[in-house]
Amino acid sequence: MAVADVLFTGGRIFTGAGRPLEAHAVAVIGDRIAAVVPDDQIAGLIGPRTEVVDLAGALLSPGFQDAHIHPVAGGMELLQCNLAGSADAADSVARVKEYAAANPDEEWILGGGWSMDHFPGGAPSRALLDDIDRPVLLLSRDHHSTWVNTAAIRLAGIDASTPNPVDGWIEREADGHPAGTFHEGAGDLFSHVRPPHSDELAFRGLLAAQEELIALGVTGWQDAMVGAASIIADPIEAYRRAIREGLLQVHVNGAQWWERDGGLEQVARMTARRDALAAEIPADRFTVTTTKIMVDGVAENQTAAMLTSYKDAHGHETGQAGLSFIDPALLRDAVTALDAAGMQVHFHALGDRAVREALDAVEAARAANGPSDGRHHLAHLQVVDEAEVPRFAAAGAVANLQALWATHEPQLDELTLPFLRDGAEARHYPFGDLVRAGVALAAGSDWPVSSADPMDAIHVAVNRTLPGYDGEPLGGEAQRIDLATAMAAYTSGSAYVNHRDHDTGWIREGYLANLVVLSPDPFAVPAKEIHTSTVLSTWIEGRPVYLASDTAEEAA
Repeated sequence: MAVADVLFTGGRIFTGAGRPLEAHAVAVIGDRIAAVVPDDQIAGLIGPRTEVVDLAGALLSPGFQDAHIHPVAGGMELLQCNLAGSADAADSVARVKEYAAANPDEEWILGGGWSMDHFPGGAPSRALLDDIDRPVLLLSRDHHSTWVNTAAIRLAGIDASTPNPVDGWIEREADGHPAGTFHEGAGDLFSHVRPPHSDELAFRGLLAAQEELIALGVTGWQDAMVGAASIIADPIEAYRRAIREGLLQVHVNGAQWWERDGGLEQVARMTARRDALAAEIPADRFTVTTTKIMVDGVAENQTAAMLTSYKDAHGHETGQAGLSFIDPALLRDAVTALDAAGMQVHFHALGDRAVREALDAVEAARAANGPSDGRHHLAHLQVVDEAEVPRFAAAGAVANLQALWATHEPQLDELTLPFLRDGAEARHYPFGDLVRAGVALAAGSDWPVSSADPMDAIHVAVNRTLPGYDGEPLGGEAQRIDLATAMAAYTSGSAYVNHRDHDTGWIREGYLANLVVLSPDPFAVPAKEIHTSTVLSTWIEGRPVYLASDTAEEAA
């Protein structure tokens, strides 16, 4: 065998599944993994120009792949009024005012990242922002609610007589006037007056996101919203430009957005866009072979589709069980048509009724078309009825986990659980049940809705508690999964969903050398310390694209 360009030795090797290999080394030649060999066979792989990377007890893993993320939106938020990390309501308001003062030439103050649990009832008021002399529009952390001031409401021509849209609702004051928070599709009531995001901002956002994610060990992802008529700066154009200028380093599968008010005519449009981009852009860098269908909303604003009614603040049944954004019959027809056209379907399915409707649609496609390589997957899975769990494997549907949410935290404990049926906590994010049922797993962050750090999410998947928290695990011990399973979901599992498991997601001979070095080795620390494992280096196609030591030197 030829000598290696790079040789990783001195630490355990997580290959993409199971326990890590002991006393092995990984040789890289060019952009590929050339060999995975026992330590006693490495002498012949080392030449005068070989770069020997001493892991010094760190773990070598395949690069992480995020199976559900919004990188362009996240990067743009980093460049706009960014409320992520705000301590409370007062801190959020202060940050908005500071941003407005620092950017006097901006026509509108745009951004997002505010947390619903910082505000009474999860709904901040317009009055909190009325000291600002311009319209303000800020998306919530989960991007399912919009906070605006009075100036924005007036410009949009919204008042007490404005009806709720079919796919959302407006928080109102006693006289019916909008209070300042607009949930789900109600946020679109501002689309005709808010200034457009420029293609330049989207491009800069993509590059900012890529830098942020590579530092977290992420070497590929599925962008969960591209090609939508309802978004002003389409990420596809940002990806096109980044590829044209040689700046896109990661591997991306874009999920084309299914317009909720559209019909089956969208299938032809999406396949045409898929084919046109395939002729223009190298398939190993960017594809749009997926369709994203948002089946329902979110539980904290009671738009997640549930099998049972939500309760009110007094514990009484409201008769309202959330929203199915797509008629179930149309959903079955759409998924069947997409599957027949060779498109993958990526479902947002958060409530137990939404999960049922999505699985019904996958089963309908299988019945009509027979087996396929669609690799359809359901993301979020906040509440899953016990009856649905075995249906995933039977239908060949993948569970796409956003594991960081599978824990007690204020938004769940204060704004969600009190309003759900008794016993609903036990059905939240039932990862253990899914694993025992033989369901294939992938994993993603939904960044910027939550942290993009895979190790934080993996920590929660294993512990069912946030780092540093010693309270009761959400759903009990039965819903925990082991570290190897969680790591596999974020590497080989997501590579499978992204149709990149033929050359990424594993440490195997012939695969691309997309790798991450983690210290301390998460397999070598107690479960409560998994979150302390951080990225020392990230490698894409055999090249180091992030070195923590360089970052530390710059900071010094």
